[in-house]
Amino acid sequence: MLSAMAKEYTTLEAAGREVRLSSPGRVYFPAEGSRPPITKLDLAEYYLSVADATVNHLRERPTVLKRWKDGITGEFFFQKRVPEKRPEWLQTATVSFPSGRSATELVPNDAAHLLWAVNLGNIDWNPWPVRRADLDHPDELRIDLDPTPGVTWAQVREVALAVEKLLGEVGLVGFPKTSGSRGIHVNVRIEPEWDFTSVRRAALALAREIERRLPGRATSKWWKEERVGVFLDYNQNARDRTVASAYSVRPVPDARVSCPLRWEEVADVEPQDLRLDTVPDRVARDGDPSADIDAHAGRLDGLLDLARSDEEGGLGDAPWPPHFRKQSGEAPRVQPSKARKG
Repeated sequence: MLSAMAKEYTTLEAAGREVRLSSPGRVYFPAEGSRPPITKLDLAEYYLSVADATVNHLRERPTVLKRWKDGITGEFFFQKRVPEKRPEWLQTATVSFPSGRSATELVPNDAAHLLWAVNLGNIDWNPWPVRRADLDHPDELRIDLDPTPGVTWAQVREVALAVEKLLGEVGLVGFPKTSGSRGIHVNVRIEPEWDFTSVRRAALALAREIERRLPGRATSKWWKEERVGVFLDYNQNARDRTVASAYSVRPVPDARVSCPLRWEEVADVEPQDLRLDTVPDRVARDGDPSADIDAHAGRLDGLLDLARSDEEGGLGDAPWPPHFRKQSGEAPRVQPSKARKG
């Protein structure tokens, strides 16, 4: 329920709370074509309309805020620590980073939390793949299909379908969604028995196997100069790496949504059709295709067997992101062209 209280702010009711929204008319997405500008209030009302589906993928997860205080035409910053001055009802979790530092992050467990963060300029949601009860053992394997420049959307869809087939072979169930940009994400619920390093190792094995099956169309190569086709970003499973979650509006001009799909939709889906102004009707009509993801937790044994086979065949670890310490078995972390020059 919306009630106007003053020109400078309004209040929205969510999860039994009144949440204040300042500057509701501030433009977050400029007008595009015949579509009018999208305001902070429009964004808040979008998240209210899909709150149950959005929270289902955020519940109990520490979440990084990505704040665009002046909308997508301005600058943004990631905020890992919730402000000290915050509502007493706000739920949080304290996570630790590879550097040894820690931060108390938001845990968006209901629609009121969504509105509170939107009021700070948060547009999309970037949760950890862990739950608050166990912050060291992920319950989600994340497969991020990131096309290199020039790769067609049809090729991204082809790689996604190859991922579905491989997951089935190792006893896992993937839930695809558009990234809201140029790629596709596939989320896999797993039993929280493995640490971040092991989950990343499984993701790397999957990426290498897809690369073998689709040579020239899929790649596990970390360095951009070596990539051909669609990059399977295994490092999204390293500790402190996050990706936009389901039903996140992305900060792109047409306000695309990272929207869950049924596998039978993947071959024909067009990401530009899934936007802030179209997804609420889709959810109201068809529900969330990934609503029962929690009922499909599987084991990583099959992918870890692949990893073991790769390692026994001479494949060592692949590069980690630059802010991680050098890992055992990792090749020299230097751009290949620079290594050749050296």
